[in-house]
Order: sequence, then structure tokens, then C-alpha cells
Amino acid sequence: MARYRSIRDLDWPLLIISLIICGLGVLQIYSATHATKWHNAWWKQILWIGIGLALMWMVTFIDYHTLLGQVPLLYCASIGALLLTFAVGDVVFHSRRWITIPGTGVQIQTSEFEKIVIILVVARYLSELKGDGVDLRDLLKLGGLVGIPTALVMSQPDFGTGSTYLPILAGGVLLAGIRWRYVAIVAIIGAVAVPAGWYLLKDYQRARLITFVDPSADPRGRGYQVIQSKIAVGHGGMWGTGVTQGTQTQLRFLPVPHTDFIFSAFAEEHGFVGVVVALGLYFLLLMQVVQNAQTAPDRAGMYICMGVAALLLFHVLVNVGMVVGYMPVTGIPLPMMSSGGSNTFSVFMMLGLVNNVRLRRFGT
Repeated sequence: MARYRSIRDLDWPLLIISLIICGLGVLQIYSATHATKWHNAWWKQILWIGIGLALMWMVTFIDYHTLLGQVPLLYCASIGALLLTFAVGDVVFHSRRWITIPGTGVQIQTSEFEKIVIILVVARYLSELKGDGVDLRDLLKLGGLVGIPTALVMSQPDFGTGSTYLPILAGGVLLAGIRWRYVAIVAIIGAVAVPAGWYLLKDYQRARLITFVDPSADPRGRGYQVIQSKIAVGHGGMWGTGVTQGTQTQLRFLPVPHTDFIFSAFAEEHGFVGVVVALGLYFLLLMQVVQNAQTAPDRAGMYICMGVAALLLFHVLVNVGMVVGYMPVTGIPLPMMSSGGSNTFSVFMMLGLVNNVRLRRFGT
């Protein structure tokens, strides 16, 4: 057997940290749903984690150079999946994001798997650059490749997931090197586009942004989630109220505390100490990914790892910022803690890519 296929060469600290985070998530899902209609969500999450580990193993042992070679096919297939979602997807909470697998009742969110494809697209493009950095033509080409799926996902509409593609692009471009005048041009275009984009948003998306500025303007409507989330976080104090003991969570003041707002419920029941532990685990996870980027055997591997790091960091910052009122409510889940299959699968597949890069350091 090739040496790089040896199990001992896997990034075991990365896997152990990930499973600890998953364990905290399962515990909190159980606590938040044990007396509700979602009371079986915790064991479903365990099932999703098991499937995620299998997907990670599969991705780990397919040479990432082979995956990079299939980027055009993967990209076209992913765009096709997004278009299929428009045609046959299920409408839930105003959005057409999920496709139900016939005969199973299982829903798959195709936009979650688009993240993996975009990481590979950015890594391949940047690793094949001939010059010393990204020029304006490269920026436009790569921006177009990432912009197409971003526009499709935001049209579902799913602003949150669509926005997660952009850190992958931004992180890769900054690592590759770009002149500051191009950054200034992009910033100016963004500043002009933001007011225009306001008129493209759905009514409920505009309401979310208004609520972000002043939740108290509609405390029983759009501002309810954020207000209750902040109360839950504050109620946790130093040590928390204990598992299944959080009043905001257990008395159902906090809506859907096992998905987007799971960190609010966790903060209430585990307190400041629990929050520090959880965020510390995410920090260690990110450092492991960055370390694998630093030791990658080539530029493509480095871009893959840093794309994963940028995406995970964005998820954590936005979700945690959302539950304490510093970011608008966008529906971005907390990786490996929020309940849900598609996000769990995509995160473990991304960790599989990181392990993939790590194993190729050792040769054959």
C-alpha cells in the first residue's frame, strides 16, 4: 500500500477536534429539542455525522489532483444541480433550496455542495497562473466563475449561503497577490452596488436588515429572534444554567434553537466558559487547516486548504455575530453544531479535502 494511504498519516488532531465540536452540537441539539416536535433531531444528527465521516474518508483518498482535473465537469454538474433546484426544489420558508430524494423523504441542499466545487475552481485557476499575481483579467474571469453560482443561489433566494462563496474567492485572490488599485476598484463597485441591490431583495430580506439596525423597532415580529437570542446569551452568565435548564431555550422563547440559533442556546446553558471552550475548539480547528496549507506539497493544495479555512472562519464569525446582534440574520449555520444534513456533509467533505492535501505530502 502506498505510504500516503497509511491511516497513521491522517490529521488525527483535526478529526478529533471536529468530533468534539460535533459532540457539543449533538448534546445541545438534544437539550434544545428533547420536549418538542424535533425531539429526534439529535440522533438524526448523529446519523448525518456518520455519513459525513464516510464522505470525508471517500474524498480523502481521491487524489486532489484528479479532482482538480475534473473541475470543468464538476462545475457544470453543480450549476446543473442549482438549476434543477429551481425546477423541482421544495419551497420552505419562502426559498426553493432543497431537493427531496425520491422514496426517502431526505432533503438535500444543493447549494451546500457548491462550496466544495468553488474551492476546487479557485484553487485550480490560481495555481495555473503564469504571472506573479492576479491581474484585472484574471479577477474578472474568476469573479465570473464564482459569480454565476452565487447569483443562482441568491435567486432561490438564499442570501446567506450565496454570501459564503465570496470568502473563498477573496481569500484565494489575496493569497495569490493582487494590486491594491484592483482592490479599490472592487470596493468602489461594491459600494455602488449595495444601494442598487437593496431593490433586488425580497421584502423579508429587507426587513431582516432593518431589524439588524434596530431590533426593538419590531420586538414581537422581525426583531423577536435577535432580542430573545441576546437575552439567552446574557442569561448564561459565567457557568451557564446547565443542560436542559435554559429558560429561554426550554420555554421556547428562542425559535428553532437547534439550527441557526444553536449558539444562543449553547451560551445560555453552558455560559461564558462554555462559549470560550467552543470558540477555542474552532480556533484550533482553523489552525490545523492553516498548518496543512503551510505544508501542502504544491500551490493548488495550499489554495484548497486556505479556501476551506476562509469558509469555516466566515461561517463561525457570521453565525456567532448573528446571535449576539452584530450581524444580520442570514440563516448561516454553525459548522458541525447546527442541526442539518447537507451542511454537515459539505463540512466533512471539505475536511476530507484538507486531509487529502496532507496525505500527498508523504509521496508514494
